[in-house]
Amino acid sequence: MQTIDTNMSFLEEIQRRRTFGIISHPDAGKTTLTEKLLLFGGAIQKAGAVKSSKIKDHARSDWMEIEKQRGISVATSVMGFNYKDIKINLLDTPGHQDFAEDTYRTLTAVDSVIMVVDCVKGVEMQTEKLMEVCRMRNTPVLCFINKLDREGQDPFDLLDEIEAKLRIKVHPLSWPISMGKSFKGVYSLYEKSLKLFTPSKTTIEEGIEISDINDPLLDQYVGETNAKQLRTDVELLEGVYPELNIQDYLDGKVAPVFFGSAVNNFGVKELLDTFIRIAPPPIPRETTLRLVNPEEEKFSGFIFKIHANMDPKHRNRIAFLRVCSGRFERGSNYLHVRQGKNIRFSNATAFMAQDREIVDEAWPGDIVGLFDTGNLKIGDSLTEGEKGVYTGIPSFSPEIFKEVVNKDAMKTKQMEKGLLQLMEEGVAQMFTYELGKKKVIGTVGALQFEVIQFRLKNEYSATVEFVPQNIYKACWISSKDSVKLQEFINSKQRHIALDKDGKLVFMAESKAWLQMVQDNFPAINFHFTSEFKD
Repeated sequence: MQTIDTNMSFLEEIQRRRTFGIISHPDAGKTTLTEKLLLFGGAIQKAGAVKSSKIKDHARSDWMEIEKQRGISVATSVMGFNYKDIKINLLDTPGHQDFAEDTYRTLTAVDSVIMVVDCVKGVEMQTEKLMEVCRMRNTPVLCFINKLDREGQDPFDLLDEIEAKLRIKVHPLSWPISMGKSFKGVYSLYEKSLKLFTPSKTTIEEGIEISDINDPLLDQYVGETNAKQLRTDVELLEGVYPELNIQDYLDGKVAPVFFGSAVNNFGVKELLDTFIRIAPPPIPRETTLRLVNPEEEKFSGFIFKIHANMDPKHRNRIAFLRVCSGRFERGSNYLHVRQGKNIRFSNATAFMAQDREIVDEAWPGDIVGLFDTGNLKIGDSLTEGEKGVYTGIPSFSPEIFKEVVNKDAMKTKQMEKGLLQLMEEGVAQMFTYELGKKKVIGTVGALQFEVIQFRLKNEYSATVEFVPQNIYKACWISSKDSVKLQEFINSKQRHIALDKDGKLVFMAESKAWLQMVQDNFPAINFHFTSEFKD
């Protein structure tokens, strides 16, 4: 009997987990929404101010010094909390396009996504790119249209724009009553109830529930004109959108839409209440050997993020592990698949932004921080013995390349250590040329160079400058013919570099030249991501 009880609790632990990421264009209000979700979950008592440097309570998920100075998220934050007996693991991602690769890797560790759209600006370019990543995995998406306290676009127009630009069907589950200064609240189409809120930036306001939209009380609360408009809108919406098919949402075909104002606590509770009901628990994941189900008894998981110096007072390095199957137990020995050896983790932590607590066990869907001395890299898999590696965490070819120049010869060791750790975090990619050992940093956006420079100075006391390079693409190279591969390396030695894992990379200077080289060397395979199969 004992086994059945244990098994039941194991399955229950899995079923009560929801692991999701919040994504958006910069300034859509993503970090503010994160704050309010934490507020509703009781994880914090007071919301922080994301942008005001005058206020000491910076947003809890933006903890790095450079984030505080700039008021933007540059690293993914992980936060876990309980809400109505559901364990929520929330990953707040950088919105800025320069940090898209960090966001992409984070999306490999979640089971669903909440996408934030600014009602004033509508769907922006970065949101479109992030949606592409979600589509690659058919990740379920919930949409939160934010900033209803401002004069924005017509709600119907916003729905049309989301469908057109993001190429996904929508299904509104709440509806705004007016907008801007006359914003009254939201009507939940899902629960058939009205929620009226008083603007409040730091406390939770309970709504007034009206179960019947034709109730005359509605006119008293929102005024006759707004009540009439809401009834017309709801009649139209119920005609256009039949009942939500939950499976279509889980398959990534339909995005349920909520309206609100995160900064004023409008509509956030409706989003969270519906999310815990319909969002998927941990899902099966592919390895190089097979599909692994979360309900399997044996533990497995993968590293999707590494962060050095989370505590500036202690030079530590933490690897973020997504538990995929079985139960993780602190102090157990697990196989490090890439190195082929067992590692024991006596220190394992759960996160609340930079606050941490020791955890003895974790379940599928949970994110665990492992203290690491340099053994772990992004993409590494840990198991109870199986040699399968979790797939789908590649590095992409960067778009901007600059040589790193050391400005203080006395700090060479610090610079090299700092660069190595930052590259292992996935902040950027480093390519070391075979000839001359020149180090070139490749990034997706210009802002990353500022972050690297800032962190090298503040965390490693190393001063560097960056010199722009005339490089079009970094191409990982391979060939089934080792002789031809060596011939290619010999003939193009000036343009051959190694990435941080020692993989061969061809640094192409222009699109036309790359095409010519590809034509001249048909036996060589050129890859634009580091994860490839010949």
